[in-house]
Amino acid sequence: MSLQNDKKIMSLVDNWPSGMVATSTWLKELGISRQLVQKYKQGGWISSVGRGAYRRTNEQVSVYGAVYALQKQLELAIHIGGVSALDQHGVSHYLRLNEKTLFLFSNHQEKLPTWFRKYHWSKEPNHVTTNFLPLAMGIRELEINGFELKVSSTERAILEALYLTPKQLDLVEVYQIIEGLQTLRPSLVQELLENCNSIKVKRLFLYMAEKANLPVLKHLKTDKIDVGSGDRTIVSQGKYVSKYGLTLPQELVDYA
Repeated sequence: MSLQNDKKIMSLVDNWPSGMVATSTWLKELGISRQLVQKYKQGGWISSVGRGAYRRTNEQVSVYGAVYALQKQLELAIHIGGVSALDQHGVSHYLRLNEKTLFLFSNHQEKLPTWFRKYHWSKEPNHVTTNFLPLAMGIRELEINGFELKVSSTERAILEALYLTPKQLDLVEVYQIIEGLQTLRPSLVQELLENCNSIKVKRLFLYMAEKANLPVLKHLKTDKIDVGSGDRTIVSQGKYVSKYGLTLPQELVDYA
């Protein structure tokens, strides 16, 4: 290996954040060709995570280091959302599903690379593709395990959690989270609800906010929020709540 290539590998190792996945795209931007990548693999400097993705040999990569690669290196419009985002904000750590699942949200156009989908991460990624909220609204940067990642704000994340009920998340568990959301920002909640295209999510949020007596509710201009018409059956054989036109689990309606 030439002196120039020696300098490249040393620079690569020095600038490679611990736990990060390095994609071919990122390596190419650093001036490292496919041929050099193969030499580095043969030399034991780097190991494959899957096609087009690498880790430093003898170092474990984290799922957050992989999400960083998706967001920053591949520039995918994907973010950590739902209960996974709420967990990062410290409000859903008791939710059972959160221990083993990482919820990632994007629109329908984004596809995750095969290396990410097939690798055995500490948390199983659950990729939710939906356009029920505008792409960038209520997204913030948050440091997780040393990586600056795009994460839903608490206000957006709770709507994403409601979106996944009742098939993937339990309504009562999500309501228990909502009970603790005493500092939601009215302006952001208003903006999100006005731009949300899921009637189910909007009605569920307003119902639960009222049930939990959240402070944010008195600041919302509900006449500007389109909640549609007609009834919505969230679960079969549940209890009908006429004010919101929702058929909900008896356990939720009776929960106090």
